[in-house]
Amino acid sequence: MRLQDLEIFVVAPPAPGWGGRYWIFVKVTTDDGINGWGEVYAAAVGPKAMRAVIEDVFARHMQGENPENIELMFRRAYSAGFTQRPDPTVMGAFSGLEIACWDILGKARARPVWALLGGKMNERLRSYTYLYPDPHHALPDFWTSPEMAAEAAITRVNQGFTALKFDPAGPYTIRSGHMPSMKDITRSVAFCKAIREAVGDKADLLFGTHGQFTTGGAIRIADAIAPYSPLWFEEPVPPDNIAEMAKVAHASTVPVATGERLSTKAEFAEVLRQGAASILQPALGRVGGIWEAKKIAAIAEVHNALIAPHLYAGPIEWAANIHLGTSIPNLLMVETIEQGGDFHQALINHTIRWEDGYVLPPETPGLGIEPDEALMRAHPYTGAALHLEPQEEPCDYSKGNQFEGGAPADG
Repeated sequence: MRLQDLEIFVVAPPAPGWGGRYWIFVKVTTDDGINGWGEVYAAAVGPKAMRAVIEDVFARHMQGENPENIELMFRRAYSAGFTQRPDPTVMGAFSGLEIACWDILGKARARPVWALLGGKMNERLRSYTYLYPDPHHALPDFWTSPEMAAEAAITRVNQGFTALKFDPAGPYTIRSGHMPSMKDITRSVAFCKAIREAVGDKADLLFGTHGQFTTGGAIRIADAIAPYSPLWFEEPVPPDNIAEMAKVAHASTVPVATGERLSTKAEFAEVLRQGAASILQPALGRVGGIWEAKKIAAIAEVHNALIAPHLYAGPIEWAANIHLGTSIPNLLMVETIEQGGDFHQALINHTIRWEDGYVLPPETPGLGIEPDEALMRAHPYTGAALHLEPQEEPCDYSKGNQFEGGAPADG
Protein backbone atom coordinates (compact mmCIF):
# COMPACT_ATOMS: atom_id res chain seq x y z
CA MET A 1 0.00 0.00 0.00
CA ARG A 2 1.45 3.32 -1.12
CA LEU A 3 0.24 6.92 -1.05
CA GLN A 4 -0.60 7.89 -4.61
CA ASP A 5 -3.07 10.72 -5.24
CA LEU A 6 -4.01 13.99 -3.55
CA GLU A 7 -7.05 16.24 -3.86
CA ILE A 8 -7.51 19.52 -1.96
CA PHE A 9 -10.82 21.21 -1.07
CA VAL A 10 -11.04 24.80 0.21
CA VAL A 11 -14.50 25.14 1.70
CA ALA A 12 -16.29 28.27 2.93
CA PRO A 13 -18.89 27.72 5.65
CA PRO A 14 -22.13 29.66 5.12
CA ALA A 15 -23.13 32.47 7.49
CA PRO A 16 -22.68 32.95 10.38
CA GLY A 17 -19.34 31.29 9.65
CA TRP A 18 -18.51 29.75 13.00
CA GLY A 19 -15.16 28.05 12.57
CA GLY A 20 -13.47 30.61 10.32
CA ARG A 21 -13.73 31.92 6.77
CA TYR A 22 -12.62 28.68 5.15
CA TRP A 23 -11.39 25.18 5.86
CA ILE A 24 -8.79 23.21 3.91
CA PHE A 25 -9.51 19.51 3.51
CA VAL A 26 -7.22 16.96 1.88
CA LYS A 27 -8.19 13.63 0.35
CA VAL A 28 -5.33 11.17 -0.09
CA THR A 29 -5.77 7.94 -2.06
CA THR A 30 -3.53 4.90 -1.99
CA ASP A 31 -2.51 2.75 -4.94
CA ASP A 32 -5.03 0.14 -3.81
CA GLY A 33 -7.90 2.63 -3.71
CA ILE A 34 -8.27 3.50 -0.02
CA ASN A 35 -9.21 7.14 0.65
CA GLY A 36 -8.06 9.06 3.71
CA TRP A 37 -9.23 12.50 4.80
CA GLY A 38 -7.40 15.20 6.73
CA GLU A 39 -7.62 18.90 7.51
CA VAL A 40 -4.95 21.59 7.38
CA TYR A 41 -5.18 24.33 10.00
CA ALA A 42 -2.48 26.80 9.03
CA ALA A 43 -3.45 29.93 7.23
CA ALA A 44 -0.57 32.39 7.27
CA VAL A 45 -0.74 32.41 3.48
CA GLY A 46 -3.76 32.43 1.20
CA PRO A 47 -5.49 29.26 0.01
CA LYS A 48 -3.84 29.30 -3.41
CA ALA A 49 -0.36 29.49 -1.90
CA MET A 50 -1.28 26.97 0.79
CA ARG A 51 -2.51 24.56 -1.86
CA ALA A 52 0.92 24.72 -3.46
CA VAL A 53 2.61 24.06 -0.10
CA ILE A 54 0.40 21.03 0.56
CA GLU A 55 1.09 19.65 -2.90
CA ASP A 56 4.82 20.14 -2.45
CA VAL A 57 4.92 18.49 0.99
CA PHE A 58 2.96 15.54 -0.34
CA ALA A 59 5.06 15.09 -3.49
CA ARG A 60 8.37 15.68 -1.75
CA HIS A 61 7.93 13.70 1.46
CA MET A 62 4.94 11.36 1.20
CA GLN A 63 3.88 10.31 -2.29
CA GLY A 64 4.87 6.72 -2.96
CA GLU A 65 5.48 6.05 0.72
CA ASN A 66 3.76 3.45 2.89
CA PRO A 67 1.19 5.35 5.03
CA GLU A 68 2.40 3.35 8.04
CA ASN A 69 5.70 5.24 7.99
CA ILE A 70 4.37 8.33 9.75
CA GLU A 71 7.49 8.90 11.84
CA LEU A 72 9.70 8.79 8.75
CA MET A 73 7.48 11.19 6.81
CA PHE A 74 7.30 13.58 9.77
CA ARG A 75 11.09 13.69 10.05
CA ARG A 76 11.39 14.40 6.33
CA ALA A 77 8.98 17.34 6.52
CA TYR A 78 10.33 18.62 9.83
CA SER A 79 13.91 18.56 8.55
CA ALA A 80 13.23 19.85 5.04
CA GLY A 81 15.41 22.67 3.79
CA PHE A 82 17.90 22.24 6.63
CA THR A 83 15.35 23.43 9.23
CA GLN A 84 14.59 20.87 11.94
CA ARG A 85 12.46 23.40 13.78
CA PRO A 86 8.73 24.14 13.95
CA ASP A 87 7.47 25.74 10.74
CA PRO A 88 3.70 26.31 11.13
CA THR A 89 3.04 26.44 7.38
CA VAL A 90 4.92 23.26 6.47
CA MET A 91 3.75 21.51 9.63
CA GLY A 92 0.19 22.60 8.90
CA ALA A 93 0.37 21.04 5.45
CA PHE A 94 1.92 17.89 6.86
CA SER A 95 -0.64 17.72 9.68
CA GLY A 96 -3.60 17.45 7.34
CA LEU A 97 -1.83 14.83 5.23
CA GLU A 98 -0.78 12.90 8.34
CA ILE A 99 -4.37 12.81 9.62
CA ALA A 100 -5.36 11.36 6.25
CA CYS A 101 -2.74 8.61 6.70
CA TRP A 102 -4.33 7.57 9.99
CA ASP A 103 -7.74 7.49 8.31
CA ILE A 104 -6.26 5.20 5.64
CA LEU A 105 -4.61 2.93 8.20
CA GLY A 106 -7.79 2.56 10.20
CA LYS A 107 -9.79 1.70 7.11
CA ALA A 108 -7.15 -0.79 5.94
CA ARG A 109 -7.35 -2.57 9.31
CA ALA A 110 -11.10 -2.11 9.78
CA ARG A 111 -10.49 -0.32 13.10
CA PRO A 112 -11.12 3.22 14.37
CA VAL A 113 -8.04 5.41 14.64
CA TRP A 114 -8.22 5.51 18.46
CA ALA A 115 -7.70 1.72 18.47
CA LEU A 116 -4.36 2.23 16.70
CA LEU A 117 -3.26 4.85 19.25
CA GLY A 118 -3.41 2.64 22.32
CA GLY A 119 -7.10 1.91 22.54
CA LYS A 120 -10.06 3.50 24.24
CA MET A 121 -9.07 5.28 27.43
CA ASN A 122 -12.23 7.43 27.45
CA GLU A 123 -15.71 6.10 26.66
CA ARG A 124 -16.98 9.63 26.08
CA LEU A 125 -15.29 13.01 25.82
CA ARG A 126 -16.40 16.08 27.74
CA SER A 127 -17.25 18.82 25.26
CA TYR A 128 -17.14 22.60 25.54
CA THR A 129 -18.36 25.29 23.20
CA TYR A 130 -17.70 28.93 22.63
CA LEU A 131 -20.67 31.12 23.62
CA TYR A 132 -22.36 31.84 20.31
CA PRO A 133 -25.47 34.06 20.21
CA ASP A 134 -28.97 32.70 20.63
CA PRO A 135 -31.28 33.35 17.64
CA HIS A 136 -32.82 36.48 19.18
CA HIS A 137 -29.47 38.08 20.04
CA ALA A 138 -28.42 40.99 17.87
CA LEU A 139 -24.94 41.24 16.37
CA PRO A 140 -22.53 42.84 17.01
CA ASP A 141 -24.09 43.87 20.35
CA PHE A 142 -23.88 40.31 21.64
CA TRP A 143 -20.09 40.39 21.86
CA THR A 144 -20.06 43.16 24.48
CA SER A 145 -23.21 42.26 26.42
CA PRO A 146 -22.80 40.34 29.70
CA GLU A 147 -26.57 39.94 29.86
CA MET A 148 -26.79 38.26 26.45
CA ALA A 149 -23.76 36.13 27.27
CA ALA A 150 -25.52 34.92 30.42
CA GLU A 151 -28.62 34.03 28.42
CA ALA A 152 -26.53 32.11 25.90
CA ALA A 153 -24.78 30.34 28.77
CA ILE A 154 -28.10 29.17 30.19
CA THR A 155 -29.07 27.87 26.74
CA ARG A 156 -25.85 25.85 26.49
CA VAL A 157 -26.10 24.46 30.01
CA ASN A 158 -29.67 23.37 29.29
CA GLN A 159 -28.32 21.53 26.25
CA GLY A 160 -25.89 19.64 28.46
CA PHE A 161 -22.64 21.62 28.27
CA THR A 162 -20.56 21.77 31.44
CA ALA A 163 -17.92 24.22 30.17
CA LEU A 164 -18.31 27.49 28.26
CA LYS A 165 -15.74 29.72 26.58
CA PHE A 166 -16.02 33.47 26.01
CA ASP A 167 -13.54 36.29 25.34
CA PRO A 168 -14.81 39.76 26.22
CA ALA A 169 -11.43 41.42 26.78
CA GLY A 170 -11.11 43.04 23.34
CA PRO A 171 -9.58 42.24 19.95
CA TYR A 172 -6.25 40.79 19.00
CA THR A 173 -4.06 42.94 16.77
CA ILE A 174 -0.87 42.69 14.70
CA ARG A 175 0.93 44.63 17.43
CA SER A 176 2.80 43.29 20.42
CA GLY A 177 1.06 42.85 23.74
CA HIS A 178 -0.89 45.85 24.98
CA MET A 179 -2.12 46.97 28.39
CA PRO A 180 -5.87 46.40 28.68
CA SER A 181 -8.02 49.45 29.16
CA MET A 182 -9.97 49.75 32.40
CA LYS A 183 -13.11 49.32 30.28
CA ASP A 184 -11.78 45.98 29.02
CA ILE A 185 -11.14 44.82 32.58
CA THR A 186 -14.53 46.03 33.80
CA ARG A 187 -16.32 44.26 30.94
CA SER A 188 -14.34 41.06 31.55
CA VAL A 189 -15.39 41.04 35.18
CA ALA A 190 -19.00 41.78 34.23
CA PHE A 191 -19.05 38.80 31.84
CA CYS A 192 -17.62 36.45 34.45
CA LYS A 193 -20.04 37.70 37.10
CA ALA A 194 -23.13 37.48 34.88
CA ILE A 195 -22.31 34.02 33.53
CA ARG A 196 -21.36 32.64 36.94
CA GLU A 197 -24.59 33.96 38.45
CA ALA A 198 -26.56 32.44 35.56
CA VAL A 199 -25.06 28.95 35.62
CA GLY A 200 -23.79 28.64 39.17
CA ASP A 201 -21.63 25.54 39.51
CA LYS A 202 -23.25 23.74 36.58
CA ALA A 203 -20.52 24.83 34.16
CA ASP A 204 -16.87 25.85 34.18
CA LEU A 205 -15.97 29.26 32.79
CA LEU A 206 -13.22 29.30 30.17
CA PHE A 207 -11.84 32.82 29.81
CA GLY A 208 -10.40 33.29 26.34
CA THR A 209 -7.97 35.86 25.02
CA HIS A 210 -5.70 35.73 21.99
CA GLY A 211 -2.23 36.56 23.21
CA GLN A 212 -2.93 40.28 23.13
CA PHE A 213 -1.71 41.49 26.51
CA THR A 214 1.51 42.52 28.17
CA THR A 215 2.58 40.44 31.13
CA GLY A 216 1.43 43.04 33.64
CA GLY A 217 -1.83 43.58 31.78
CA ALA A 218 -2.58 39.86 31.75
CA ILE A 219 -1.91 39.61 35.48
CA ARG A 220 -4.27 42.53 36.13
CA ILE A 221 -7.07 40.76 34.23
CA ALA A 222 -6.33 37.43 35.92
CA ASP A 223 -6.57 39.06 39.35
CA ALA A 224 -9.84 40.78 38.42
CA ILE A 225 -11.61 37.63 37.20
CA ALA A 226 -10.16 35.23 39.80
CA PRO A 227 -13.13 35.61 42.23
CA TYR A 228 -15.33 33.85 39.65
CA SER A 229 -12.98 30.84 39.51
CA PRO A 230 -12.49 30.39 35.75
CA LEU A 231 -11.12 26.98 34.83
CA TRP A 232 -8.57 28.62 32.54
CA PHE A 233 -7.11 31.87 31.22
CA GLU A 234 -6.35 31.19 27.58
CA GLU A 235 -3.21 32.52 25.86
CA PRO A 236 -2.85 35.66 28.01
CA VAL A 237 0.32 36.96 26.29
CA PRO A 238 1.76 36.44 22.77
CA PRO A 239 2.27 32.68 22.28
CA ASP A 240 5.94 32.95 21.29
CA ASN A 241 6.91 34.57 24.60
CA ILE A 242 6.93 31.54 26.86
CA ALA A 243 8.98 33.10 29.65
CA GLU A 244 6.49 35.96 30.03
CA MET A 245 3.53 33.57 29.92
CA ALA A 246 5.20 31.66 32.75
CA LYS A 247 5.23 34.86 34.80
CA VAL A 248 1.46 35.14 34.36
CA ALA A 249 0.98 31.49 35.30
CA HIS A 250 3.09 31.88 38.42
CA ALA A 251 1.33 35.09 39.49
CA SER A 252 -2.26 33.95 38.99
CA THR A 253 -4.53 31.44 40.68
CA VAL A 254 -6.35 30.96 37.36
CA PRO A 255 -4.73 28.10 35.37
CA VAL A 256 -3.16 29.21 32.09
CA ALA A 257 -4.00 27.38 28.85
CA THR A 258 -2.19 27.75 25.53
CA GLY A 259 -1.37 25.94 22.32
CA GLU A 260 -3.65 26.67 19.37
CA ARG A 261 -0.85 28.57 17.61
CA LEU A 262 2.02 26.28 18.61
CA SER A 263 3.52 23.59 16.41
CA THR A 264 5.22 20.30 17.31
CA LYS A 265 6.41 18.88 20.61
CA ALA A 266 9.43 21.22 20.54
CA GLU A 267 7.28 24.26 21.35
CA PHE A 268 4.95 22.49 23.75
CA ALA A 269 7.82 20.94 25.69
CA GLU A 270 9.26 24.38 26.37
CA VAL A 271 5.88 25.61 27.64
CA LEU A 272 5.86 22.75 30.13
CA ARG A 273 9.53 23.10 31.00
CA GLN A 274 9.04 26.74 32.01
CA GLY A 275 5.72 26.17 33.76
CA ALA A 276 3.96 28.56 31.40
CA ALA A 277 0.72 26.56 31.21
CA SER A 278 -0.92 23.55 32.81
CA ILE A 279 -3.52 23.05 30.08
CA LEU A 280 -2.36 22.47 26.50
CA GLN A 281 -4.58 23.16 23.48
CA PRO A 282 -2.99 21.65 20.37
CA ALA A 283 -4.76 22.22 17.05
CA LEU A 284 -4.19 18.89 15.32
CA GLY A 285 -4.25 20.42 11.85
CA ARG A 286 -1.25 22.57 12.76
CA VAL A 287 0.70 20.78 15.47
CA GLY A 288 2.16 18.03 13.28
CA GLY A 289 -0.77 15.64 13.19
CA ILE A 290 -2.20 12.97 15.43
CA TRP A 291 1.05 11.14 16.22
CA GLU A 292 2.85 14.35 17.20
CA ALA A 293 -0.11 15.34 19.37
CA LYS A 294 0.03 11.93 21.06
CA LYS A 295 3.66 12.65 21.95
CA ILE A 296 2.72 16.07 23.31
CA ALA A 297 0.06 14.44 25.47
CA ALA A 298 2.65 12.01 26.83
CA ILE A 299 5.06 14.82 27.70
CA ALA A 300 2.19 16.71 29.35
CA GLU A 301 1.27 13.63 31.38
CA VAL A 302 4.74 13.61 32.95
CA HIS A 303 4.26 17.29 33.89
CA ASN A 304 0.80 16.65 35.39
CA ALA A 305 -0.71 18.81 32.64
CA LEU A 306 -4.00 18.32 30.81
CA ILE A 307 -4.93 18.30 27.11
CA ALA A 308 -7.89 20.21 25.66
CA PRO A 309 -7.60 20.02 21.84
CA HIS A 310 -8.47 23.31 20.19
CA LEU A 311 -11.01 23.67 17.39
CA TYR A 312 -11.70 26.72 15.31
CA ALA A 313 -11.77 24.86 12.05
CA GLY A 314 -13.83 22.23 10.25
CA PRO A 315 -15.18 18.80 11.15
CA ILE A 316 -12.21 16.69 10.04
CA GLU A 317 -9.88 18.32 12.56
CA TRP A 318 -12.69 17.81 15.08
CA ALA A 319 -12.69 14.10 14.25
CA ALA A 320 -8.91 13.90 14.68
CA ASN A 321 -9.20 15.65 18.06
CA ILE A 322 -11.77 13.10 19.16
CA HIS A 323 -9.60 10.09 18.28
CA LEU A 324 -6.63 11.60 20.10
CA GLY A 325 -8.80 12.46 23.12
CA THR A 326 -10.25 8.97 23.24
CA SER A 327 -6.78 7.45 23.59
CA ILE A 328 -5.08 9.62 26.22
CA PRO A 329 -5.26 9.52 30.04
CA ASN A 330 -4.88 13.28 30.59
CA LEU A 331 -7.75 14.61 28.52
CA LEU A 332 -9.58 17.57 30.05
CA MET A 333 -12.14 18.18 27.29
CA VAL A 334 -12.46 18.79 23.56
CA GLU A 335 -13.70 21.94 21.87
CA THR A 336 -16.88 21.64 19.82
CA ILE A 337 -18.58 24.18 17.58
CA GLU A 338 -21.98 24.32 19.33
CA GLN A 339 -23.29 20.72 19.39
CA GLY A 340 -21.14 19.80 16.43
CA GLY A 341 -22.21 22.63 14.14
CA ASP A 342 -24.92 22.30 11.48
CA PHE A 343 -22.59 22.73 8.51
CA HIS A 344 -19.81 20.79 10.22
CA GLN A 345 -22.09 17.82 10.71
CA ALA A 346 -23.56 18.09 7.22
CA LEU A 347 -20.04 17.90 5.72
CA ILE A 348 -19.45 14.54 7.43
CA ASN A 349 -23.01 13.20 7.08
CA HIS A 350 -23.67 13.45 10.82
CA THR A 351 -21.26 10.64 11.60
CA ILE A 352 -20.04 12.04 14.96
CA ARG A 353 -22.48 11.96 17.88
CA TRP A 354 -22.76 14.70 20.49
CA GLU A 355 -24.90 13.69 23.43
CA ASP A 356 -25.69 15.47 26.73
CA GLY A 357 -22.46 17.46 26.84
CA TYR A 358 -20.19 14.70 25.56
CA VAL A 359 -18.83 13.52 22.23
CA LEU A 360 -18.98 9.79 21.62
CA PRO A 361 -15.95 8.23 19.89
CA PRO A 362 -16.77 6.73 16.48
CA GLU A 363 -16.65 2.93 16.29
CA THR A 364 -16.36 2.71 12.51
CA PRO A 365 -13.01 2.33 10.69
CA GLY A 366 -10.57 5.19 10.28
CA LEU A 367 -11.74 8.59 11.47
CA GLY A 368 -15.28 7.24 11.34
CA ILE A 369 -16.59 10.04 9.14
CA GLU A 370 -18.23 10.14 5.70
CA PRO A 371 -17.22 13.41 3.99
CA ASP A 372 -19.73 14.86 1.53
CA GLU A 373 -17.63 15.87 -1.48
CA ALA A 374 -20.60 17.33 -3.32
CA LEU A 375 -21.34 19.67 -0.43
CA MET A 376 -17.67 20.68 -0.28
CA ARG A 377 -17.65 21.52 -3.97
CA ALA A 378 -20.88 23.48 -3.58
CA HIS A 379 -19.23 25.84 -1.05
CA PRO A 380 -15.86 26.89 -2.47
CA TYR A 381 -14.00 29.77 -0.88
CA THR A 382 -13.61 32.62 -3.35
CA GLY A 383 -12.53 35.46 -1.08
CA ALA A 384 -9.13 37.04 -0.52
CA ALA A 385 -8.99 37.21 3.28
CA LEU A 386 -7.28 34.63 5.45
CA HIS A 387 -9.01 32.13 7.73
CA LEU A 388 -8.60 34.55 10.67
CA GLU A 389 -7.03 38.00 10.67
CA PRO A 390 -6.02 40.33 13.51
CA GLN A 391 -6.82 44.02 13.21
CA GLU A 392 -4.08 46.50 12.33
CA GLU A 393 -5.46 49.39 14.37
CA PRO A 394 -4.39 49.68 18.01
CA CYS A 395 -6.90 49.12 20.77
CA ASP A 396 -9.09 52.09 21.54
CA TYR A 397 -8.84 53.48 25.06
CA SER A 398 -11.64 56.01 24.63
CA LYS A 399 -14.45 54.44 22.57
CA GLY A 400 -13.84 50.89 23.78
CA ASN A 401 -12.95 47.60 22.10
CA GLN A 402 -14.82 44.63 20.74
CA PHE A 403 -13.94 41.13 19.61
CA GLU A 404 -16.50 39.54 17.31
CA GLY A 405 -16.10 36.01 18.54
CA GLY A 406 -14.04 34.89 15.57
CA ALA A 407 -16.98 35.33 13.21
CA PRO A 408 -15.70 36.70 9.89
CA ALA A 409 -17.35 40.06 9.29
CA ASP A 410 -16.37 40.05 5.61
CA GLY A 411 -15.02 37.70 2.95
